[in-house]
Amino acid sequence: MKLAIDLGGTNIRIGQVENGTILQKCNISCPSQEPEGVVLEEICGLIDTMMNKRVTGIGIGVPSVVDAQKGIVYDVVNIPSWKSVPLKQYLESRFKIPVAVNNDANCFALGEKRFGLGQDYKNMVGITLGTGVGAGIIIDGKLYGGRNTGAGELAATPYRNEDYEFYCCGKFFTEKYGITGKEAAFQASQGEPLAQAVWREFGTHLGKLLQLYILAYDPDAIVIGGGIAKAGPYYKEAMMESLYHKFLFPKSLENIYIGFSELADVSLLGASALLNEK
Repeated sequence: MKLAIDLGGTNIRIGQVENGTILQKCNISCPSQEPEGVVLEEICGLIDTMMNKRVTGIGIGVPSVVDAQKGIVYDVVNIPSWKSVPLKQYLESRFKIPVAVNNDANCFALGEKRFGLGQDYKNMVGITLGTGVGAGIIIDGKLYGGRNTGAGELAATPYRNEDYEFYCCGKFFTEKYGITGKEAAFQASQGEPLAQAVWREFGTHLGKLLQLYILAYDPDAIVIGGGIAKAGPYYKEAMMESLYHKFLFPKSLENIYIGFSELADVSLLGASALLNEK
């Protein structure tokens, strides 16, 4: 049995995981504007509620770059006080069991590889779409994070007058059209033509980002997750058309699998699997 934690600027989630099954889980609001130690104590409090003698390790996904070997977390998104936190050392000292720390998008990709849509593929990209865009890379069946767990963050590449992330996450809706992605999805479900057009535009941009990932990694599969993945029916067709349009190496597209995550709490499952990757 392992404990899996997904740390975010809004919520902290924890699950008790055994053999790929989440036995129980809970979440609390993250005191993101508080000092470093306050956030650490909230995490420890959650761990205390789930800890028992059968727990053999703790895996944690965080929205930041990480020195995965030392378990040091740097510059966590939306938690200003977390500039350099020796999270692994702190938790191992307190709970006396192994701790593994990695980027949250890497946890998503690992979860899909071990338990979800990526199980049949050796080389895979996992992309999360939400308030931002994250990505994790699987090469030859193993998680590849690079030196600071930041491998695959191609959405930071300049695109048009911004970067790919701007056009492929929630900012696209809020900053360009003044609505949230959730509102746009509801309007599209009601047959609102403008909302449907916005989603098609979103899909067109996302297709170009997928081109970038295929050129960089030539994967067997791409799995898309995150909150915006749930609206896939509104933009998938435009995304695929954009992906195929003027792609330099069409042979690379012949057998690639592109799907939308179907597994609930896949990032928690991926965090639990970090301990097996070491």
